[in-house]
Amino acid sequence: MLDVSFIPFFSFLALLGLLCVAFVSAWCQHWRGGFAWDGSAQMFNWHPVLMVTGMVVLYGAAALVYRFPSSWRGPKLPWKVLHSVLALVAFILAVVALVAVFRFHNDHGTPNMYSLHSWLGLATVLLFSCQWVTGLSTFLLPWAPTWLRALYKPLHVFFGSTILMLSMASCISGINEKLFFSLKNGTTQYKLLPPEAVFANTLGLLILLFGVLVLGALARSSWKRPNGDSPDSCQVL
Repeated sequence: MLDVSFIPFFSFLALLGLLCVAFVSAWCQHWRGGFAWDGSAQMFNWHPVLMVTGMVVLYGAAALVYRFPSSWRGPKLPWKVLHSVLALVAFILAVVALVAVFRFHNDHGTPNMYSLHSWLGLATVLLFSCQWVTGLSTFLLPWAPTWLRALYKPLHVFFGSTILMLSMASCISGINEKLFFSLKNGTTQYKLLPPEAVFANTLGLLILLFGVLVLGALARSSWKRPNGDSPDSCQVL
C-alpha cells in the first residue's frame, strides 16, 4: 500500500462509506419508489439500504477501531466497547433488513431463500451473529482466561475479514439480482445499460472499493495495535 498515515486514509474511507450509503439510498428513492413499512415494494427497499449501511459500512468501521493510533495507548476496554457496539448496531440493521425482505416476499407470495444471493446473505448474518456472541464472551466478559483469548484472537480476526468479504459478495449479488428482476421486462433492457443499471453498477463498485480498502488496512502491519493486553482486558462491562 501507499505510504500514507492512517487518519487521512480513514477520512477518505469514511467519505467512501457515506457515498455508498448515499448511492444505495438514492437508488431506492429515485428508481425503486422510496420507502415504507407496509409489505410493499417500498418496504423491500429498506433491505439494500440497511444491509449496505450495516454489514458493509458500519461493520468496516468496527473492524478498523483498533487501527486508530489513539487506541494503542491507555486502557483497551473503551475501544473494545466501541468495537462491539458498532458491530451490534450493524447486526441490528441487518436483522431489520431481513425482516423487511421476508415480509415483502411473504406478502407477495414470493418464495424465500430461492437464490444464491439469499443463501449467501443469510449465511453471512448467521456467521456474524456467532462472531459477535463469541467475541463478547471471550474478550469483554471476565470469565475467559488469557490463554483462551490468545488462542481465539487469530480466529476472530480471520472470521472478521471473512464476514466482510461475504457481505460485499452478498450486496453485489443482490444488486445484480434486483436489476435483472426489475429491468428485464422494462421498456429498456438491462443489457442496454439504462441509467438505473449504470447507477447501481457504480454502487457495486463503490462497495467493492470500500471493502478492499478496509481489508488492506487490516492487513497493513504498521497499523496494527502492538501485542499485549492492557490491565482491563478482563474487566466486565
